[in-house]
Amino acid sequence: EELILSSGLEYVNGYDDPPIIAGAGTIGIEIIEDVPCVDVVVVPVGGAGLIAGIGCAVKTLKPDVKVYGVEPYFAASYTAALKAQMPVSIKVTPTLADGLAVPMVGSHAFEVARHYVDECVLCTEKEVSLAILRLIENEKMVVEGGGATGLAALLPGAQLDRHDLKGKNIVVPLCGGNIDTTVLGRVLERGLAADDRMKNFTATVSDRPGGIGRLTTLLGEHGASIKDMYHERAFLQSNIDFVKVKCVVELQGLEHAKHVHAILEENG
Repeated sequence: EELILSSGLEYVNGYDDPPIIAGAGTIGIEIIEDVPCVDVVVVPVGGAGLIAGIGCAVKTLKPDVKVYGVEPYFAASYTAALKAQMPVSIKVTPTLADGLAVPMVGSHAFEVARHYVDECVLCTEKEVSLAILRLIENEKMVVEGGGATGLAALLPGAQLDRHDLKGKNIVVPLCGGNIDTTVLGRVLERGLAADDRMKNFTATVSDRPGGIGRLTTLLGEHGASIKDMYHERAFLQSNIDFVKVKCVVELQGLEHAKHVHAILEENG
């Protein structure tokens, strides 16, 4: 505010300034032009400027299209505003969808969005990480957490995984690729864990020569790739001849994980 007064500048809110909201509406126009058969549009929600613009444009040009918003559980400011019937400040918890971590939606954006958005749902951190993984593997696209929340809500078991949306033409704006490479690495590992393609477990094996070797051989014979392994002697409250081994393994999916688990139990 001091800089504005001293320099004669004008502050432009990144998501709540009316021209900014109107600019977001051009995405809605492009959606209708490029996908005239669209049935549903799913938009990430942070400050609500993007969904306000897209919702207004889409509903104006094609009123029968459903517009859904998606927020992370850890930053559900639009959902809180809907309950209060006005923008309210909430406590934001760190989230993978950090681009959506806005403590209070914009007043202009909320007033527009509330008239055009059919429903706003929430997504988990697990779903966000899995959506980022799916986009990299299937579409070869690097999308930040906030930009991937639309897809996250459509994944199996998520809130928009509904019978009435099956077979519909759904458009999901992937709005953002600003993700740090170190964060991306951690997110991909979380995605693999969420997809049951990386598991951790603890096994107790003989501390005699060949004990750990038999475990690694067993894992290798059944297609489990060892990512990390750590053995612990001091804190094991059992026979002195045994050692506790903590393993992280890469697998092919849930069925493979169940198979490896069964084999380990069969072999003690």
